Order: sequence, then structure tokens, then C-alpha cells
Amino acid sequence: MKIEILPEAQADLDDGYWFYENQDAGLGEYFLTSIVSDIRSLQLFAGIHSMFRDKYRLLANRFPYSVFYSIEDNVVRVYAVTDNRRDPVWISDRLN
Repeated sequence: MKIEILPEAQADLDDGYWFYENQDAGLGEYFLTSIVSDIRSLQLFAGIHSMFRDKYRLLANRFPYSVFYSIEDNVVRVYAVTDNRRDPVWISDRLN
């Protein structure tokens, strides 16, 4: 299955990178490596996660983040990568 990370989700990854990089040098790279690994796992496990609104929600393994995606024509489209500590209303609005 092919994975497509939409520009909005890429911006989320960039924001997360800089947040963690500002906490400690190298932590941003670890964040990206971890989240990208979670996203790559969707090649095998897409569709098994719970739904939030009309998107699947993958909970990241090492960081308090969620990856929101859909499956369309054998392509996994990643729409958002959000910090779980955000207001649920904000996350819901972000997905719309």
C-alpha cells in the first residue's frame, strides 16, 4: 500500500520536530524517526485503528501524538499528525 503525507500533515511533522528540537538537541530528529516509523507501519496495518470523525487514528508509540489517515484506492493518506495534549475541539476542527 502506498502512503501519501499531505502538506498539512507534513507541516504538523515540522512543527513537532521544532518543538522537540527546542527542548533538547537531537530530540526533534528522534521524534521524526519515531513518527515516520509509525506512519510506515500503515503499509501493513492500515485500517485496524479506531475512527475519530471520518478518519482512522493511529496512536504513536513513543510520543503523545496521533496520526489521522484515510484509505482511498489502496493509498493511505495522512491528513494530520497532532499532539494528543491539544484540546479535542481543536483536533476536531483541524480534521475538518
